[in-house]
Amino acid sequence: MEIIRTISWMKETVRQARAENHVIGFIPTMGALHEGHISLIRRAKADCSRVYASIFLNPAQFGPNEDLSKYPRTFEKDVEQLSAAGVDVLFAPDASEIYPPGFHTYITVEGLSEKLEGKSRPGHFRGVATVVLKLFEIVQPHFAYFGRKDAQQVRILQQMAHDLNLNVEIVVCPIVREPDGLALSSRNTYLSSDERHAATALHRALQEAQRAISTGTLDAFQLQTIVSGLLSNEPLARADYVEIVDAETFEPVARIGARPAYVLLAVCVGKTRLIDNLLIEPASAENSLICSL
Repeated sequence: MEIIRTISWMKETVRQARAENHVIGFIPTMGALHEGHISLIRRAKADCSRVYASIFLNPAQFGPNEDLSKYPRTFEKDVEQLSAAGVDVLFAPDASEIYPPGFHTYITVEGLSEKLEGKSRPGHFRGVATVVLKLFEIVQPHFAYFGRKDAQQVRILQQMAHDLNLNVEIVVCPIVREPDGLALSSRNTYLSSDERHAATALHRALQEAQRAISTGTLDAFQLQTIVSGLLSNEPLARADYVEIVDAETFEPVARIGARPAYVLLAVCVGKTRLIDNLLIEPASAENSLICSL
């Protein structure tokens, strides 16, 4: 696996790959890799003839009270995992390479960026959209792979790609979970033993929502009450939000219906903020729904 540090050399590598008619798959990461990232690489390798990944801890998506300084940095271990998974090229620039002196341009996807995660983390999605657009421009992938756990982020990137006519297809892959249901996240390493046990409340709450939907509970307020009630039983967990939203607009819905929807959770377990979701999609059978954890 080749490791590239500069934009100029990354662009030259991409130019050569495209000249050879390779199909490029790309997985952007902030490092601290886990099995969720590796699952994206496996999907990219199945689809593409070249797989590129990036490790860039993006300062622009962290607020002043967030955990940039504490974010786990495991570069050597990450390199081993990426190489073992079959990544062809790793792009690992310094912050000064991505945001040189005099950098003043940022991307905002209006409407989707201000609610939910955007409300709780002002400026977060501006930082995400900006760095991902820069990475897309540098790497020029045909396909880019993201996990569904960050559902709002993925939807924002899809909207950005559509609105700016980017020649990249956003591929959304399933959530990867621990055996007890906790969604994999680099931030899980922050959890103490007791907090790690408490964090399973997110998955249990979503399972309860799934059971309620399967037995005919489609009213959003009732579902929120069920989920919030289960979360409130965990003393170490504090819900930031529990929302039922349209999967395209991320606007609240009153009732699960004919359009795809999400049950979205953001929960603080101790000092660690975790997110998770349940995707609800209409099935081909009349009045039938498919729920995906």
